[in-house]
Amino acid sequence: MSQPGVSQLILAVAFYVSAAGNEPVREWLLGLDRDDRKAVGRDIKTAQYGWPLGMPLIRKLEPGLWEVRSHLRAGIARVLFTVDGETMVLLHGFANKSEKTPAADLKTARQRLADLREE
Repeated sequence: MSQPGVSQLILAVAFYVSAAGNEPVREWLLGLDRDDRKAVGRDIKTAQYGWPLGMPLIRKLEPGLWEVRSHLRAGIARVLFTVDGETMVLLHGFANKSEKTPAADLKTARQRLADLREE
């Protein structure tokens, strides 16, 4: 039973794991400085508890693929993810300064999503 005023978790979070056992989004996050890592984590948590959300935090890129947009000191961090049942699977993370998601980063996320669907 939930307590009044306490949000219920809607989505669990999992990191994409490559065939080699790597977790590229976790590795990318660990490369960020502490404040930036906290900002990304806070935004992912907001998505977990508020799903489904829209702009400005979440943007749907295409069927089955969304991005969380976090403001960092040096630009915008993006974490591309999919939702598998009740789990938000973090596929790819990167930082950039433009409003558009770079084609190479979108391709990486699509490939990881395809890998997940093959399992």
